[in-house]
Formats: sequence, C-alpha cells, structure tokens
Amino acid sequence: MTNEAVRELEQEIFELTTRLRALRKELPDEEVRNYSFATLEREVTLLDLFAGKDQLLAIHNMGQGCRYCTLWADGISPFLPHLESMLSVVLVSKDDPETQRRFANSRNWRFRMASHGGGDYIKEQSVTEGEGNTPGVVSYHLRDGKIFRQSASAFGPGDLYCSIWHLLGVAGVESDDWMPQYSYWKRPKQMDDGGRNLAE
Repeated sequence: MTNEAVRELEQEIFELTTRLRALRKELPDEEVRNYSFATLEREVTLLDLFAGKDQLLAIHNMGQGCRYCTLWADGISPFLPHLESMLSVVLVSKDDPETQRRFANSRNWRFRMASHGGGDYIKEQSVTEGEGNTPGVVSYHLRDGKIFRQSASAFGPGDLYCSIWHLLGVAGVESDDWMPQYSYWKRPKQMDDGGRNLAE
C-alpha cells in the first residue's frame, strides 16, 4: 500500500459521496401523517417542528442511555447555526422532555427537542425499516401543506456523519478498538484535595 493508493481511494470516496447526494435528491417522496410529540412547553405535531420552514431534519437519538447517540449529538450540535440557516432541526428520542432537557444541558446541546415516547412515530419513521429505535437522521419537507419524507440514513461507527471515526482512522484506530464514553476523566489514585464528596 502506498500514499498514492490512499489518495486515490480518498478521491473515489469523495466521488461516491457526491453521487450519493445526487441519488438522494431523486428518491420518491413519501407522504407521512402529522405525528404528535411531547415537549417541555406542550404537545406539538410534526408540522409544528418545521417552525415556519419548508424542510425539517429530525435527528433520531436513542436517549441518554446510549453513548454512541451522545457522541453523534455532541458532533452535530456545533453545526446547528449552519444547519438552521437552511432548515429546521430537531432531536427526538424516547426520553421524556424533562430528561431530554436535563441531559442536553449537561452536554451543552442547543437542539430543539421533542419526545416520541417510543410510540407510533419511531415505529413507523425509523431510519431503518422494521428496526424501531435506530439512531440516524430523517429529512422531511412540506408541499401544499402536506408532509413528505424525503430521505433517511442510519448512524453507526464509521459512517459519514461523525467525523471522529475518520480522524481515528487516520491514526490507524478501528471502530472496534474504541468506544465513546460520557466522560474521560479518571480518578487519580491520590487526590491532592482529599477526594471528599467526589462524584465518580
């Protein structure tokens, strides 16, 4: 294997992802119903989540119990101002709204959030048909007051949506060699301050 071979493969991957974006635009629309969600303020509908825009990006998150979903949301959150310049963005999970907001605050997420509670929305709109609560992203758009599903993609180690896998790959670290954690701080054997009342 040579550096030239690596560069050629990188160019091929770039060309394939460009083709993938073009193919997504050609996918047939699928009309969907106006699902209900819970938020801290009130019950809302899928139509409400468009927040006055014509396109909606719904990030499917498995909830606070998934380290991988947390990693994806950590990575997407800084892009929110850029994404929201073009479309509406919401993070949905099965967690109740209070749990969602508490966890989002602990991660410094700025997402608008809504809870599907494990109901019809996630069963019928999963990113992978028949898989239920699979993490990923779904794109919806409005036309003549109706909601259409445009495209979807699942999240998983090594995918296109979380750059850390590619950065680790440059260093030769495979996805099986590393697992994300909520925090990477490890308690020292000796605490200089005595270590009283220390949260693990």
